Amino acid sequence: MNTSTYLPHGAAQWIGLACAVVACFAAAGIGSLYTTPAIPVWYASLQKPAWNPPNWLFGPVWTLLYLSMAVAVWLVWRERGFTAGAGGLPLALFAVQLILNALWSIIFFGWKRPGLALVEIFFLWAAIFATMLSFWRISLIAAWLMWPYLLWVTFAGFLNLTIWKLNR
Repeated sequence: MNTSTYLPHGAAQWIGLACAVVACFAAAGIGSLYTTPAIPVWYASLQKPAWNPPNWLFGPVWTLLYLSMAVAVWLVWRERGFTAGAGGLPLALFAVQLILNALWSIIFFGWKRPGLALVEIFFLWAAIFATMLSFWRISLIAAWLMWPYLLWVTFAGFLNLTIWKLNR
């Protein structure tokens, strides 16, 4: 069977990229609904390690990470489409990690539960790693585009752990 007839061509590719960007920034938007109001009061009141990044750094870093994620998933979609055997699992894994990404912000900032967020971030990390592995088989570039995200979530996990320990 020739799968190339099912792959996006021309303008559809750019629409796909736009959809990937919108999906990633929708997750960011959902997370920020819970994060932004909690920063000046609750988060500011927490004890944090000396190596905690300044608050202004998180926005630019996450913007770059969400853009990188969007390009990565777009590359996979462009290569394999939505077919269950070819692109279905990698795209499903990407969706799971994106949902877990937004959920972490809800748990940590919205519910103000750093301990529960720490448990959740382990699942997020595993989902990102699984997504990267599935992307690797389709597009090395897509997999590499996910590395900064995995590294940042690793750092965020250590920060989450430290904040939880300092504020128990």
